[in-house]
Amino acid sequence: MTSRTRLYLHRMHQFDSNVCVAVNHTSRYRLVRDSFRLASRLGDGVFWYVLMATVLLVNGSDGMLPVLHMGLAGLSGTLFYKWLKGKTLRPRPYEVRQDIWLTGKPLDKFSFPSGHTLHAVVFSMVALSYYPQLAFVLVPFTVMVALSRVVLGLHYPSDVLAGALIGASIAALSFLIV
Repeated sequence: MTSRTRLYLHRMHQFDSNVCVAVNHTSRYRLVRDSFRLASRLGDGVFWYVLMATVLLVNGSDGMLPVLHMGLAGLSGTLFYKWLKGKTLRPRPYEVRQDIWLTGKPLDKFSFPSGHTLHAVVFSMVALSYYPQLAFVLVPFTVMVALSRVVLGLHYPSDVLAGALIGASIAALSFLIV
């Protein structure tokens, strides 16, 4: 690696880290902290399970394909992000910087990529391909889940961006299969 490349990567990491601190410090406001904690908790899976159950209740057997599609794409996301986290072993921001306030509960040890964001993007893209009228709920919720990961001190912005890109890629690949 050249010194120029090292310098560029160092500056990108510094930028990522500084944005992380700035966004995380918005959690000092109770309304911000509590709103993003709720989004994060719902993004643990609760929101997606309720969505799939609702699709089945409302659409009956016609909802089976969308629910299976969401489930299989979500499972693919889980397998991939767990494998990737085990390979990268990136520590969470609050473990590296003392000025990051941990205001949420991590589900696992490592930071890269954001599994919450990956799944929010996967589930939203798949669901919206079948039910575009749900965009008014799914898009803002997905953004809230993604932002919650940085606000709560659990991820760097680059973890969230990577999670979103991986989630979009998994959803796009799933469209080729289903």
